[in-house]
Amino acid sequence: MTSITHAGAENAAPVIDDPRRRRAILWAVCIALMAVVASVTGLNVAQPQLATTFGASQGQVLWIINTYTLTLAALLLPLGALGDRLGRKPVLIVGLTVFGIANIAAAVAPVMEVMIAARLLSGIGAALIMPVTLSVITASFPDKERSRAIGVWSAVAGGGGIVGMYLSALLVDIASWRWLFALPIVLTVAALLIAVRAVPNSRDKAPGRFDALGALTSIIAAVGFTFALHEAPSLGWADPIVLIPLIAAALATAGFILWELRIPSPLLDVRHFRTRGLSSGTTLLLVLFGVLGGISLVLYPFFQVGFGWSGLLSTLAMMPMMLLMMLAAGLAPRLAARIGARASMVAGLTITTAGLALMAGLVSADGGYLSVLPGLIAIGLGSGLAMTPSTEAITSSLPREQQGVASALNDLSRELGAALGIALLGGVLVAGYQSAIAGRLSGVPEELAATAREGIANAAAISQNAGAYAEQILTAANEAFIAGWQQAMWVGVAVMTVLVIFVLFRGPHSTPSEPLNDTVDEAPNRSDALSVQREG
Repeated sequence: MTSITHAGAENAAPVIDDPRRRRAILWAVCIALMAVVASVTGLNVAQPQLATTFGASQGQVLWIINTYTLTLAALLLPLGALGDRLGRKPVLIVGLTVFGIANIAAAVAPVMEVMIAARLLSGIGAALIMPVTLSVITASFPDKERSRAIGVWSAVAGGGGIVGMYLSALLVDIASWRWLFALPIVLTVAALLIAVRAVPNSRDKAPGRFDALGALTSIIAAVGFTFALHEAPSLGWADPIVLIPLIAAALATAGFILWELRIPSPLLDVRHFRTRGLSSGTTLLLVLFGVLGGISLVLYPFFQVGFGWSGLLSTLAMMPMMLLMMLAAGLAPRLAARIGARASMVAGLTITTAGLALMAGLVSADGGYLSVLPGLIAIGLGSGLAMTPSTEAITSSLPREQQGVASALNDLSRELGAALGIALLGGVLVAGYQSAIAGRLSGVPEELAATAREGIANAAAISQNAGAYAEQILTAANEAFIAGWQQAMWVGVAVMTVLVIFVLFRGPHSTPSEPLNDTVDEAPNRSDALSVQREG
């Protein structure tokens, strides 16, 4: 039997003494997290196959993909809070079970409606799993080990998506799109087997009733913002399909804040955002994942259309950034212990900003992949160094009885940030491309020019039947895409520079070799009455 000690009489939490069991816990939650993150991006590589199998339109295919993301984003906060109340281990087990069953259903789905229902169920399971993976770490690991464990968690959260996409692309190439679900199913079974034996059950005594109205308004806000940000790049911000959900989300957010300030037991006490750790950590992750999402949006068409690479090769080209991000996230706690968390966050953001500047200044069609690689390396290294202390700043800013909420807030910042970055940088890219290509199509027939102006992929397609104008259209499209790319990257540089200044002045208080624990003491209305249960 493994012993469990407590962090203190007042701040009781189940801390695992046995290093082997701590490693098993870390394996369980990281494998579970990998399954969830890989499923966010996995289906992106199989859009043509999905359309063919189900006879679906492009819009219907996007619903198959985005139903999972929308459900996950919507339920993160309420289900994260539920994990704190009902017990982290049973919620993790239920989440893994639901997630595994949903992926099996998706793998054998005979019609599109079953596929969408399976993706919806997958999102529910993922929303049960994802917040618990981090809150189990914060509840089970002693202070001196927690930063390292969060570093591993951050590495998986940051790089797991691209690894999942690469493996998914490989499975699509060698088998069929249905084998995409083999990866999350295998990961889910592995996590479940380890979690049943290793993960301790901790449940924190709730100070009051569950905040149902807060949960409802948070769901409306998360769905509205996520949906609007996903649809805005293609439909435009003024389209009613984008504008109505955006307004609903803004009103729900305002209602959520007002309600949370009034009730004694809020789902998320928004007063915690006065603390440096929570405000700087969530802002950093929101912006950083926005930049990363925008970069992915820019790079894939450049590799696939500009270089003529396959989806698998294009994904492989992203691996240096993601592998470096995972490595740096694991090493970030050591850096933070030496120079302090705020300095580590600023250093990581500065390196990331430099990487964006390199991508803006060096990239060219003639330079090929080597003109992109230095920027990818810098962005991967800097992002990894910044993510881990940001995540720890968030979890350290909320009381231990709200670690599920803290974890959910951390995850939601990443999800919304990626959607925001795709909308913002994607819009800049499109505007830059259309502006730059206008003067490069002189002499080209209008019907060909109009199609080429829609995007680089459209230009590449129309050039195949453009006869003598083919080379001019391709050259114009590549040059215009580079111009749009550079504009998008310089916007990213500007945004990241503002973020560096914000974190420099508003980053968490910490000194080298000290954990980020000062913000917890600032948290208002804190309740330290915890009820800990243990199994096995």
